[in-house]
Order: sequence, then C-alpha cells, then structure tokens
Amino acid sequence: MKPAKLFKFIAEHITKLKTKLIYSALLMFYAYKSPNTPAWARRTILGALAYLLSPIDGLPDLTPFIGFTDDMGVISFSLVTIACYIDKDVRQQARHKLSELVQNIDESELKSVDDKL
Repeated sequence: MKPAKLFKFIAEHITKLKTKLIYSALLMFYAYKSPNTPAWARRTILGALAYLLSPIDGLPDLTPFIGFTDDMGVISFSLVTIACYIDKDVRQQARHKLSELVQNIDESELKSVDDKL
C-alpha cells in the first residue's frame, strides 16, 4: 500500500470527510505498517481502505451528508476487528498525521473513536 495514495485521497476529500473517518483510516494505515500486525489483519485493513478509495461505491461519495456513511461503516467494522493491534505508537502516528491534514481538531471526535477500540 502506498501512503501517497491514501494521503492524496484525504487531501482531495478533506472538506467532505469527517474527522472520525480520517482518523480511523489513519489508524488502520499505521496499524498496517506496524510489524506487530499479522497478515490476516493486514488483509482486513487493505480491504477496508480499498473500499474507501474505490470509485465504485454503494452510496456515491458526492451525495451530501450520507455519501461517506457506508465508507464509515466499513472502516469502523474493520477497525474494531483489528483493534487489538492499535497500540500507543499507532495512535500517536495517526494523530500526528491528522494534525498535519486537519486544522481545529475536535478531540472529542478522536476520543469517541478511541473509546470504541
């Protein structure tokens, strides 16, 4: 997986994406890169991120307000599935990258994602 593709997608859709979705995708990306993540979890991550980046989608991402709800569902389910591989380092890397991409981050949104893990 190439980080540039994920980061480019986020940059292009930053105004439409919710912070929770971006943070969740970054958590999965950095968990994928972690040497502690087993192959089955990496495949789960690849599938979820591929769905997020795919131009073929259940609900068009251009649909206001609901376009990314199916993406968030897939990402959330996958994130919970691999939650035991989201460690402190993965969270720190995801938060650092998120702070580079998004201004005025609402910490309560990040906490709500972390609380589910």
